[in-house]
Amino acid sequence: MDYAAQLDRIIDEVIAPNAAAIDGEARFPREAVDALAAAGVLALTVPATYGGAGLGLREAADVVGRISTACGSTAMVVCMHYAGTAALVATDREDALREIAEGRHLTTLAFSETGSRSHFWAPLSTATGIGDEVLLAASKSWVTSGLEATSYVWSSTPLAGDGPMTLWYVRRGAEGLTSPGGFDGLGLRGNGSVPLRADDVRVAVADMLGADGAGLDIALAAVLPVFLVLNASASLGLARAVTTATAQHLTTTSLGHLGQSLAQQLPARTRLARMQIESDRTQGLIDGALTAVEEGRPEAQLLVLETKAAADETAAFVADTAMAACGGAAFRKELAVERRFRDSRAARVMAPTTDALLDFIGRAMTGQPLLDAPTGPAAATRGAA
Repeated sequence: MDYAAQLDRIIDEVIAPNAAAIDGEARFPREAVDALAAAGVLALTVPATYGGAGLGLREAADVVGRISTACGSTAMVVCMHYAGTAALVATDREDALREIAEGRHLTTLAFSETGSRSHFWAPLSTATGIGDEVLLAASKSWVTSGLEATSYVWSSTPLAGDGPMTLWYVRRGAEGLTSPGGFDGLGLRGNGSVPLRADDVRVAVADMLGADGAGLDIALAAVLPVFLVLNASASLGLARAVTTATAQHLTTTSLGHLGQSLAQQLPARTRLARMQIESDRTQGLIDGALTAVEEGRPEAQLLVLETKAAADETAAFVADTAMAACGGAAFRKELAVERRFRDSRAARVMAPTTDALLDFIGRAMTGQPLLDAPTGPAAATRGAA
């Protein structure tokens, strides 16, 4: 699939022209999603046997990074779609994968919960079996594309099995599924991230993704690497866009009393240089992680964990530096630095947060498990069962 030319066209004709309005109106980028679906970009990682392009993580990272240079909200929608698709591929959910391949299905993750917040690995939501059906009850805190996705990869405590988590395939519009609030965030304002509540939402037992209790294993092995690398790619795309905008501003803006451009001022140039260096460092880390994954190297897990933690910090640093380098102009919306500055604040608090990732990295380096055994009421209940 020659996705690059299609993607460039969609970015130029749809995503970039609408980016400011998507942010300003906190509007979901439906036009962009529909265009990406029609062009087959949303089916990039669907296996060819189901009609998709059958491409891998490197190509998905390229797509998300390039979209992010134009619109962070659209990039996050696509990032979460690819992460959800990874779970559907890992559990061989053929009907959904064929719909994605046909350009009529957007999926997402529904992991984070009100009770356990960013600790996505510790769901408190429940699944109760009634014959061939299951009743799901949950309070999900933030679900990207929450009112717009076709399906959710949904986490709960196990139905009956051992383990901390079971995954489910839930369709939008299921009876009992509601959103108790909207989204009016600081950044990524168009990504449609809303809370979802499930009040005895009925799904079939056959809608279980993988084995009962094996959801965390699927999430860690199939979903988390995709989410981390693509989130990092989105942060890198933002940093690249901000660096380009800053360089253009510095070279085209003059100090009339000196007869010089801002680029001829030493402090401005050194700030720009630091922005470029940090972006290039992050690019190298992401490329190295992708190569390690592709080649099955033992350091792959550690590098993947590092990508999001490093890229999130890079995006925040570059955006901060751009605000200083561009001065008052950066506070005005027409330069688009201000929008990227706000978007750059989001990644560090997305689960797993930067603090959590630093803990994971330290654990991996010292031979410890990434996660401790679950504790609390939910774990006690499972133990009693």
